[in-house]
Amino acid sequence: MNQIQTFLYDCLIRTQHVESASLIKIKQGIVFTSPPRFHMQLPLPEVIIDAFENTPVIRRDGLHFRGKNYKCVRADENSIYAKCGEEGVVLVKTQRYILLATYREGMYPSVCVEAAEKLGSFLREKEP
Repeated sequence: MNQIQTFLYDCLIRTQHVESASLIKIKQGIVFTSPPRFHMQLPLPEVIIDAFENTPVIRRDGLHFRGKNYKCVRADENSIYAKCGEEGVVLVKTQRYILLATYREGMYPSVCVEAAEKLGSFLREKEP
């Protein structure tokens, strides 16, 4: 793993309440990095980036992710939370990146949200 992958692993996956995570570069529309076992298929980065431009639509229609429709729990300019049954996705936006974290059945969504939001705040502080 490279340094960023290790950083995501240590901050998120190691909590045991984040199933997988990725960091998406907003400007380029690409997955910058993710831990080795989590690979996003294109055009998902564009869908994730567009979600922040269309939060009213996301609130109404939900977020299509991994072949399922996830019901929106929260959507604002910095964060989107969505769930489908016992699974969920947490998106946290910074100036340059969107942090994507997922959880599955048996994991605590609140821990996933807290870890992702803390990492998002850290990244915001480090950006120029």
